Amino acid sequence: MLESKSNRVALYASAFLVIILVLFAMLRDNADKITLNDATEILDNHLVKKVVVSKDYVYLKTDKDFYKIASSQVTPKMFIDYQVEVDSGSNIIVYLLFLVLFLGIGSLVFRWLQKSPLKIGRSIQKDLSISAYETTRPIESTKSDVTFNDIGGISDVKIELEEIIDFMKNPKRYKTFGARMPRGVLLVGPPGVGKTMIAKAVANEAGVPFYYQSGASFVQIYVGMGAKRVHELFSAAKNNSPSIIFIDEIDAVGKTRDGQRNDEREATLNQLLTEMDGFENSSGVIVIAATNKIDILDSALLRAGRFDRRVFVELPTKRERESILSKYLAQIPHELDVKAIANMTVGFNGASLAALVNEAALLSIRQHDFQVTIDHFHHVKDKVMFGKKKLQMLSDKQKEYRVTYQAAKVTCATYFNLPFEKLMLSSEKLTPRTDDPLIKHELESRVKMLLAGMVACGIKFNEHASSAKVDLDEAKEIVNKMLQEYGMGESLLAKDKEQEIFMSRLYDETRILLESLLEVINKVENVLYERESITKEDVKIFIDKYL
Repeated sequence: MLESKSNRVALYASAFLVIILVLFAMLRDNADKITLNDATEILDNHLVKKVVVSKDYVYLKTDKDFYKIASSQVTPKMFIDYQVEVDSGSNIIVYLLFLVLFLGIGSLVFRWLQKSPLKIGRSIQKDLSISAYETTRPIESTKSDVTFNDIGGISDVKIELEEIIDFMKNPKRYKTFGARMPRGVLLVGPPGVGKTMIAKAVANEAGVPFYYQSGASFVQIYVGMGAKRVHELFSAAKNNSPSIIFIDEIDAVGKTRDGQRNDEREATLNQLLTEMDGFENSSGVIVIAATNKIDILDSALLRAGRFDRRVFVELPTKRERESILSKYLAQIPHELDVKAIANMTVGFNGASLAALVNEAALLSIRQHDFQVTIDHFHHVKDKVMFGKKKLQMLSDKQKEYRVTYQAAKVTCATYFNLPFEKLMLSSEKLTPRTDDPLIKHELESRVKMLLAGMVACGIKFNEHASSAKVDLDEAKEIVNKMLQEYGMGESLLAKDKEQEIFMSRLYDETRILLESLLEVINKVENVLYERESITKEDVKIFIDKYL
């Protein structure tokens, strides 16, 4: 309050000083005083452009200079050839009125800026103090309202964490038995699987304060602020124990130290390690952290006594997807078979499933339908998986190539029973990438599906389009991993040019397969021309009929 008052006084004083300076500049007499001889010479040479008479002086203005001479030294006859103006002092009044108007407008603008969020006088100070405020504001716990019932498909994870919940509810049971709970639990898994929600559910089920921080919030531009923030976080948790600290994306601060520099991040990591070492077994504080990059975490962070327990949260299985979808569809009007949607969402995480249900519901509303149907899910699936892209306008010839390309891909994918439900002519992707353990023939089937479009265009047109690049890149990547990482070549160590030979073999086998399925591909092309989409079941009917 005192600071704001002193700032206001300084501002008013500065404004007063500016006004004095302006008045001085406007009202001061800056004419050079001359003698009668000088005045007579200027007048005789006709250099004077303007004559102004005041009470005490006569002012003579030329092109370059401004002179004055005392009125008592001159006579009216000297100015008989000039038009003389009389200075009545009205200019001073005009100046004063201008200043009053200026001050009035300035005062109004100043008051408006004080009430406005854009305060010029404080904007720089506010920008400089934002980071300081973020790092000095007190650490406060949050109340979690998430339960395990709100999270579907985490039965295995729930079993791992129920022990921790029980420990926080009944610590004496474990102490009398001589057992201690892990000081830290690391949730490891890909983005979107619900790691943060799981931590919130643990805090809710245990009924303890929940302290949330992201790893990035510790990495400050001010030296020492990150370490200070860590200390404050752990102090607050200990003072309110039993409690849970959750550090999201811990890899932002917990990356492996290279020993070449001692920057703010490493100082923060050192403080985190020290705080976790300082835990007493009876402190009642458990640290839960989440990451999807466990391979880059510092080894000191993962050793026993810090993050002792690691819980891997994987992508949901089919049964788990059914459970998740059931929860999201509970409040949405539908008559859907949840198993069918679970079958078509292989590779989806919990967040993607939530987005899928929401997009399907929004599409249903846009189309003025009374309930969500399976067709709504088919239309929005690719949008959720790959994002919505603006499609290029295709000429008739380009569309002919694309139809053949997509028809061959969907035929091959159906023949090998790859996981998909429907193909859209406008979609570049058919099945999502997967890192699940796959057998050699399953990987080869996927590569053949990726090559099928090029093979079919080669059979029909003797060339293919540049749009095949995405599929070709993925096929090369899979073959490279099969030979270099999985040891699926002729020997465990790949030989020279083996990748080229391997790819050529798969290309030839795909060509032989598609030549036997040309009738099916033609039928699929007709459907794509008509509807621009086709389901896996439709293709399967064609294959069963012609084989």
